[in-house]
Formats: sequence, structure tokens, C-alpha cells
Amino acid sequence: MSNTPRHKSWLEALSAYKQPRVLAMLFLGFSAGLPLLLVFGTLSGWLAREGIDKSTIGHISWVALLYGLKFIWSPLVDHIKLPFLHPLLGQRRSWMLLAQIGIIVGLLLMAGSNPQAQLAVLVYSALLVAFSSATQDIAIDAWRIEAMPVETQGAMAATYQTGYRLGMLLAGGGAFTLAHYYSWSVAYTVLAMFMAIGIITTFFISEPKKTNASNAWKNEQKVIHFLERSAHLPKSYREIYAWFIGAVVCPFTDFFMRNGKYALVILLFIGLFRISDITMGIMANPLYVDIGYSDLQIGLVTKTIGPIITIIGAIVGGALVIRHGVMPILLIGAFLVMTTNLLFAVLAILPANTLYLGVVIGADNLSGGLAGSAFIAYLSGLTNRAYTATQYALFSSLMLLPAKFIGGFSGDIVEAFGFVQFFIYTAIIGIPAIIIILHLIKHPPQEKIAK
Repeated sequence: MSNTPRHKSWLEALSAYKQPRVLAMLFLGFSAGLPLLLVFGTLSGWLAREGIDKSTIGHISWVALLYGLKFIWSPLVDHIKLPFLHPLLGQRRSWMLLAQIGIIVGLLLMAGSNPQAQLAVLVYSALLVAFSSATQDIAIDAWRIEAMPVETQGAMAATYQTGYRLGMLLAGGGAFTLAHYYSWSVAYTVLAMFMAIGIITTFFISEPKKTNASNAWKNEQKVIHFLERSAHLPKSYREIYAWFIGAVVCPFTDFFMRNGKYALVILLFIGLFRISDITMGIMANPLYVDIGYSDLQIGLVTKTIGPIITIIGAIVGGALVIRHGVMPILLIGAFLVMTTNLLFAVLAILPANTLYLGVVIGADNLSGGLAGSAFIAYLSGLTNRAYTATQYALFSSLMLLPAKFIGGFSGDIVEAFGFVQFFIYTAIIGIPAIIIILHLIKHPPQEKIAK
């Protein structure tokens, strides 16, 4: 994606949202956003309400590390044809459906677990949800990038984020509200049923006309050279190793060949961009509980109103990307995310008040939505469509992995220093990303090989 496109009118920018596949991302985004909070923020709130200590809650958040490791099995999603489902749905949609079924099963198992007596069962069930959800993300991201041209990826990212936040709204505000009036078991059971929206969408959307997912790896020069040099080896060994070279090695080497010396800078930026807000998010719900907010207040403000504001930020961010390009909006978003973390440090010293909570959550979610649209569009522009799922999974995994790992120690930091110091710390660790964006704006990388 070009970093300095022609400035388009607001009418041109907003007209992209009328396209059917752009609208389809609303429902796919919902299906992707629903499971995340249920193994992350909402789960931490449930565990805090059950009296689980903060260090344990922080360590359990490592379940979400699977989102950061999805690049490991992304080549399978890119290249393996699922029996029975592939002839019916195609490469991308067959993997979507399988993953959605796994999410439903995992959520129902979580619903049947008691955190006090069956914490291990709950964690293993959450792992199934996280693995299936990460797999769904791989397939959806590949479909999104292949279904529409690069210039519409800002709008695709915005509608994806809108649906994603609607899913999070239900998984957050809906879950806390159901838990308040019924139980957490009922909440997780009901939310599992809402995954039917993703399944229905998977059946209604069409497979991209050209999916580089099945046998394209056989045409890679590295694969051809290996096959020419290995005629003496057993056929089965040659085929497995050739597949590994084409499906796993080539997508990664392609990125470094195209970006040269800037590849490491780009990867470092991707790993640091979300580190501030993801690390902060793990301890947000425990903060609300400690201050004295009720489940109903948390559900209404942070998990209902908050995502609505994020949607507004995402739509505005998507239009701004189309109109002004990716990098300026990335810079604005990174600065806003960092500074809004400081508002949580202020919230930590204030008494429980719905107005205070609403102001902080509103600012945080608006900045997060704007930054998210720009970042998704940026990652999409980095992807070579010959390796869509594998490369985007690498980028999005790198985006999550450092933050999820560091975030696992967030409970220990809170226990040792308190909430105020913790949120100041999460703001400070957002500074390196801003510095790298400024460097990339001043010295934009030039690809050596055309996509």
C-alpha cells in the first residue's frame, strides 16, 4: 500500500463502505471479535469476581499467546485442503467453518467449568477457543486481502473492526450483564450460540476468484531447484520437504527479499505497535473490580458504550486512511493510544463514578478504533498475495506475541507497584513505536520485488 496516495474526497472515501464484500467484513469481524474477550478481558473479570488472585489471572492471560503463535500453523491454512469441506466451500471458507465449530465447542466447555474447582478444565477449554479463534483469524484475514484490491483495505479494515467490536461488545457487555442477572455459565452458553452468525456468513460469502492456496508453491524456484537436486531421495520425503520449502520458507524469505534492510525495522515496529494497549487491557477489568464498579456498570460502560465508540473511531480511521494514507494516521493513532493509557492511572485514584469511567473508556476506545483501522491497512499492504494467509499471520502474530507475553506479568507488576504505576508504565512502553513510525515516514522503505 502506498504511504502517500492522492488525497481523495470524503465522498470517495466513504463510498467504499457500500460494496458487498466490504459489508460482509462486518459479520466476519463479529465472528472474530466474539471469542477474543471470552478468553482475555471478560475471562479476567470472571476470574477476579471468583476471587482468583491477580498473578494467576495475569498468567492465565497467556492463553491468548496462541493468537501470537498462529504463524506456526498458518501455512496449513494457506495450503491444506480440508476433506469434505474444501469441495463444498473452498480453501478460505472451509477453514473458517472448521474454526467456528471449534470455538463453539470450546465456549460450551468453558460454560460448564467452575473456576474454583475446575480451573485447569477452564484453562484447557480456553486454549481450544483461542486456537480455533486464531485459526479463524488466519482464514478471515486471507479472505479479506484476496477478496478486494489494496486501495479498499482501509474500508475493509474499518468494517472488520466495526464487526469485531460488536462481537466484543456482546462478549463484554453482554457477558457481564448476563452474569449479573444469571450466571457466567449461562453467559458463555448464550455467547457460544451467537457464533452461528459467523457460520451463516461463511456459507453466504463467495470464495475469492483467485486463491493462491493450493499448488502455487510447486512453481517456486526454490522448490524446483530442490526437486532437481533430490531425484535420488524417496518420493514421499521429496514431496514433504518441497512443500515445506514452498509453503513455509518462501513466504518468509519473500518478505525479507522485498524489503531488504528495512525488513527488521518493519518487524520491530509491528511487534511494538500494540504493546502499550494490549498490556494495559489485561488489568483493566481487575482495576474496575478493585475500585468498586459493579458488573452492571462494567458491562454498560466498558463493554457496551466503549465498543460503540471504538466503531466510530474505526470508521473514521478507515476513511482517513483512504483520504490521507496509512502512515500519518498510524502516527496519530499511536500517540493517542499511548496518552489515553495515562487516563487509566488517573482513574485508579478516583472513586467509583460512572462519569469518570465513561470519559476514560470513551477516549481509550476512540483512539484504539482509529489506530486499529490504520494498522490493519498497513499490515495488509505489506502482504504478498501469493502468500496471503502465511504472511499476514506472521505480521499479526508478531503484533500480539510480545504484548501478550509481557502482559502475562501485568498482575505481578500491579501486585508489586500498584495500578497507578502500572498504567504509567504501559504508556511509556508505547514511545518506541512512535519513534519508529517517524523514522518510516522520513525514510519510507522501497520494495525490491514487485508484488
